[in-house]
Amino acid sequence: MPRPLRDPQPMLEQAIADWGGRDDLWLFGYGSLIWRPEFDFAERRPAWVHGWHRALKMWSRINRGSVQTPGLVFGLLSGGSCRGMVFRVPSAHGLETLRRLWLREMPTGVYDPRWLNCTTPEGRVRALAFTLSRRSPNFTGELSDERYRHIFTHAVGRYGSSLDYARQTLLELRRHSIHDAALARLVALAQERQEEQERERQAAAGAAADCGMPPAPVYVPGSPDKSPSSSLPQQSSGPSKEKP
Repeated sequence: MPRPLRDPQPMLEQAIADWGGRDDLWLFGYGSLIWRPEFDFAERRPAWVHGWHRALKMWSRINRGSVQTPGLVFGLLSGGSCRGMVFRVPSAHGLETLRRLWLREMPTGVYDPRWLNCTTPEGRVRALAFTLSRRSPNFTGELSDERYRHIFTHAVGRYGSSLDYARQTLLELRRHSIHDAALARLVALAQERQEEQERERQAAAGAAADCGMPPAPVYVPGSPDKSPSSSLPQQSSGPSKEKP
């Protein structure tokens, strides 16, 4: 377990106090919470938040990568807008859900938990979301396409690869009719890299096969060189004659 960046307990206590415990608890999911919530909920709705956007710009050195090769997970960064899902947890189960969620999302205190106004088809709700500060040491900053390709190719953690995480999120978003052009572009970069590696592998395999075979002889009619067949012993169709 990595050393906590901040003590997560005071932030949990603050979230509990802000919620109050009287009403049902709403949680906003924008990444893996959508396809792996790991808590029981009474209702789920598509939701939209203004002023925040989903970004694959948070280092992961355990779950989707390692210390040697850090991977990536999503953070909710300020600016823009984000479509995701909100989950309603009955008030009787809200406290236990928050405690379990903190063990999953906040073991190092990396996120800034915030209560955001979320627009849903049935009206607006106030939901807890895990946002990421650009001042966090886990914020990646801007990454080049080549860096993303390298991470998608090599970063693997205890829950799988960064590429699997990105693909699973993209598939689940599409299943809920949520279009994320930025994420789709990143996943396409990984596909292009895999296709390039496959072409390189096939080319290398073909070169290795060619190196193991002698070149075929070439005979040009009319040239002074003998044809390949002329170097072989000639056989006569008639009886051989011997000198006395």
